[in-house]
Amino acid sequence: MELLLISATDFEIRPLLSRSTFVKAHDEQLWTYKLKHLFFDVLIPGVGMVPTAFALGQRLAMKRYDFAINAGIAGSFRDSLPPGTVVNVVEDCVSELGAEEEEKLLSIFDLGLADRDGHPYRDGKLFSHHAADDAWLGGILRDYPKVTGITSNTVHGSAGSIERIRRLMDADIESMEGAAFFFACLSRRIPSLQIRSVSNMVEERKKSHWRLDLALDNLNKALLEILRYHAGPAG
Repeated sequence: MELLLISATDFEIRPLLSRSTFVKAHDEQLWTYKLKHLFFDVLIPGVGMVPTAFALGQRLAMKRYDFAINAGIAGSFRDSLPPGTVVNVVEDCVSELGAEEEEKLLSIFDLGLADRDGHPYRDGKLFSHHAADDAWLGGILRDYPKVTGITSNTVHGSAGSIERIRRLMDADIESMEGAAFFFACLSRRIPSLQIRSVSNMVEERKKSHWRLDLALDNLNKALLEILRYHAGPAG
């Protein structure tokens, strides 16, 4: 299997990498690791949609992968998804892509600038693309709630902006890269999985409320389980 793992920072997946064997550095953003019998490439493009889209566009034009995984942390809009919860993001969109009109947000589809069912969109959204029954992972993904996400350039951390985004978008979590990842993988028709761990609630910014260590620990446990499933027995 040709597998690509994408994370905005190496910090978010460092525990997984420490359990894997370093094989090769291709450049400052791309490395190859090995876990048992599984070789996998690791792409660290940096934080945000722009570096993610650029780096993935370059990489996917150079090599065909069987599967791509985007791993990272997220903020949660739902009390039912507290810090430490690992989620499977199955739907995403760019929350601010469009134009403001009074209290409304007009999407690029509302403005007639794009077809909401034109590839890679489906009804104006970007969806993960993998086996519906998760058979390729032996049912591992059934342990993680399926959620909808929004991707933002500036994560929401003030009362006014949070109230507004809640009114405009019915999302479960927020990240800074997810939609760019889905767009690239869907454009190249590469099966994809976006797995995130909640580090904080989307609320007025209080870093003391974040559970970053818990989120990263749970994220990397989930990644290790996913990769081990395809790595096979040691030997």
